[in-house]
Amino acid sequence: MTDLSIRLAQAPDHDAIWSILEPILREGETFALPRDWNRGRALAYWFSPGHHVFVAESAGAILGSYYIRANQLGAGDHVANGAYATHPEARGRGIARAMGLHSFETARALGFSAMQFNIVVATNTRAVALWTSLGLREIGRLPGVFRHPERGPVDALVMHRSL
Repeated sequence: MTDLSIRLAQAPDHDAIWSILEPILREGETFALPRDWNRGRALAYWFSPGHHVFVAESAGAILGSYYIRANQLGAGDHVANGAYATHPEARGRGIARAMGLHSFETARALGFSAMQFNIVVATNTRAVALWTSLGLREIGRLPGVFRHPERGPVDALVMHRSL
């Protein structure tokens, strides 16, 4: 997507970010977050202290958002972690790929040396394929740790790459 820009999120972006997060939370298929969170709780989490939050926009419309943070505190704070969300109507347009690449650059600039995702739902094949194509590799499989709303307990992957 050539006209996509990614920038730091601001307070006026909250409504657009909620319009992205709400359907993903309600589906319950990709985020290990409560499906019944309301707008206030979801945005408080997304904008938690220590989260660097960004939005991806095109032609004035916010189509995605992500955050990065330290994966752990103290001796593990050199590894970044993140969460990414694309508006359901904008999927398949390269927005998640652009946010992923942007997050790697941002993480490097913030001093992180690696990116690690702790729970990539194995049935989320689009995410697994995307992260694999961007150089993350599966370093672990957690059996049945994610309660999928239709499939029941499914595996999650731990994925990692150096920056």
